[in-house]
Amino acid sequence: MISRSDILLLGLTAGVVGCLVGGMMFGIGLGLVVQRAHIGWLLLLPAAPVAGLLGYVLARKLARRLP
Repeated sequence: MISRSDILLLGLTAGVVGCLVGGMMFGIGLGLVVQRAHIGWLLLLPAAPVAGLLGYVLARKLARRLP
């Protein structure tokens, strides 16, 4: 059975991991774009979806624990 603490931990973990990964991808990509390196767009554009995808993966992992 999933408790409230599991849901709270899922939210905190997804938020922290999503912000770290998405923020680093966005920051590095933006730095490259500002320096006119077009490869930075490959990091900049998918930063938010990748951050959200990590939360989705964590939620699916928690949902597998349901009876």
